[in-house]
Amino acid sequence: MDLSTSYLGLHLKNPLVPSASPLTRTADSMKRLEDAGAAAVVMHSVFEEQIQHEAAELDHYLLSGTESFAEALSYLPEASEYFLGPEEYVSQLAKAKESLSIPVIASLNGVSTGGWIQYAKKFEEAGADAIELNVYYVAADPRMSGVDVEQRYIDVLKAVKSTVKIPVAIKLSPFFSSMSNMAKRLDDAGADGLVLFNRFYQPDVDIEALEVVPNVQLSSSRSIRLPLRWIGILFGHVKASLAATSGVHTAQDAIKLIMAGADVTMLCSSLLHNGTQHLNEVLTGLDRWMQEHEYVSVQQMRGSMSQKSVADPTAFERANYMKALNRYR
Repeated sequence: MDLSTSYLGLHLKNPLVPSASPLTRTADSMKRLEDAGAAAVVMHSVFEEQIQHEAAELDHYLLSGTESFAEALSYLPEASEYFLGPEEYVSQLAKAKESLSIPVIASLNGVSTGGWIQYAKKFEEAGADAIELNVYYVAADPRMSGVDVEQRYIDVLKAVKSTVKIPVAIKLSPFFSSMSNMAKRLDDAGADGLVLFNRFYQPDVDIEALEVVPNVQLSSSRSIRLPLRWIGILFGHVKASLAATSGVHTAQDAIKLIMAGADVTMLCSSLLHNGTQHLNEVLTGLDRWMQEHEYVSVQQMRGSMSQKSVADPTAFERANYMKALNRYR
């Protein structure tokens, strides 16, 4: 049974990759993920705010409008809340590369172009096999157009790509007016991979303390529907690798996403909830299902249920809208 796949030009022994999370903060914890069957790991993110010292630029890109939009208040954590500073991150990355035999993907989280992007080069020098660029941006300023928001993603991607020679994937929000066009533009701009999708954690309100507070809710298997749909649509239309993230809890979840066209499926919430060894359970379930259904390789499965392959592609395009509603009881 051939479980291997290719992602960002990297040969992986299987399609299961733990995404950036508290479980990928240290070399020891990443080693435990490797032992449980991970084919690669994405290190937790280092943030632009940890690197950038130009306060005026930060105010312009990140804090503009916070006085008018409650959801933007208390957006940034205090410096003491960061787990690692950027130099410590580079050191931890180098340590992980020494102790792991699987690819280690560094993660950069930011929204502007600037000096912080130069850390991508430091990650490359520390041995990172690739970089995942996480552009987490809430366009709270009503004066900013959709065109401006989209261009920001393109500019940041190009800036990072110009800095390094290793592959660069970009983790996307699903909130674009034309997701297919945005994916194509990023593909044309040189993205080696598209990670679908970033989850925007919606804030809550503490009605006693009268504060806007962070609110993290783990995903469930239902969350795969969004990446399932868009990976199924994009498969065969972009050169970039496709990674599915959000909602991968079971072998069945991974199988569905691979059939839609994903090169890899990324796990986070399921591992936080069930522990590192859950990765091995998903991998065993994937292998068992493939044997039972007489698939000889992951590559044989990939894209077999994409828009390009199914008899009714409108099921992806319209999400089977009328049929789903009419059948609901």
